Amino acid sequence: MTTTPGFRLGISPDFYTDAQGSFEPVVARHFGPGGGSGVEAAAMPPQPGKMGTPEALNQFDAIFSLALKITSESLVGVDRLTMVARWGVGYDMIDVDALTANDVMLCITPDGVRRPVAEAILALVFALLKNLFHQDRLTRAGGWRGDLKTLGRNIPGNVLGSVGCGNIARELFRLAAPLGFSRLIACDPYVTQEQAAPLGVEMVDHDTLFRESDFVAVNTLLNAKTRGLVGDHEFNLMKPTAYFINPARGPIVHHDALVRALREKKIAGAGIDVFPVEPPTKDDPLFELENCIVSPHALAWTQEIMRDNGDEASRNVLAISRGELPGGIVNREVVDRPGFQKKLARYRSGA
Repeated sequence: MTTTPGFRLGISPDFYTDAQGSFEPVVARHFGPGGGSGVEAAAMPPQPGKMGTPEALNQFDAIFSLALKITSESLVGVDRLTMVARWGVGYDMIDVDALTANDVMLCITPDGVRRPVAEAILALVFALLKNLFHQDRLTRAGGWRGDLKTLGRNIPGNVLGSVGCGNIARELFRLAAPLGFSRLIACDPYVTQEQAAPLGVEMVDHDTLFRESDFVAVNTLLNAKTRGLVGDHEFNLMKPTAYFINPARGPIVHHDALVRALREKKIAGAGIDVFPVEPPTKDDPLFELENCIVSPHALAWTQEIMRDNGDEASRNVLAISRGELPGGIVNREVVDRPGFQKKLARYRSGA
């Protein structure tokens, strides 16, 4: 099948600031001159506040989105756009219902993020359990092992828990299984014990997860049901020797409650890769705490995640450009809409 002449792919402006030097090889490989894709890739115009505008969106058949916000207002009068291709799996910045109402498909890249995020969680597990950052600071300050306040611990005997048992959590459990955790547990209203059993995972309720885990990792999407899901109640349930890890989205957790739990030593520590507002302010109270490791929502940003997210998103765009259905579809209900089918038919015909 041939691609519709003039099929245009827009690249959201945040790629050029947050991922400069990483996304260009992927775009060149799939859509560069001589590649034969028939897709023209171009930078979107500047989008104030990372908010998509109708004028910009309507210039393209598909867009690559890193963290572009798209609301119903962004889509007023937009009739050309057919796909938003996220590099990643979170889409809390996008009004999915508004996309569907405007015959626009949203696709994500679950295969690209699975391994890097799971590895990032395990990196924090090891760093927290071994007091890695405290030991680093102590040594740089001229201290030595006799000056350590506490000793690290080994993994055997510890319980690894996950809020959510989807794509990333399952990869986490697969990687963690040989390490010697005494139990692997998860809470997820959409996963049954029968589904989790092959992973060696025990499904438990929400409170049991926080009460019995030595490590709690958040592996769920941010939506209306999960916003503020973790707060004082959950931290009060946790063991004083337990650790909390959040590589998902900041607003899933009540930030003030997390700070209190760390300050009052209700939990032993935390590894935090995400914040309620990103980037956070320089006076975020987490930065003052020695029992918290922080990173700039980039712990999973490896060379491989940029390559694999890009390849997966590119395959999705190329499928649409040929009038075919891609993988990673979020709003599957859009497929049966006459307006969306009309767009696909046009791409298939090359008209």
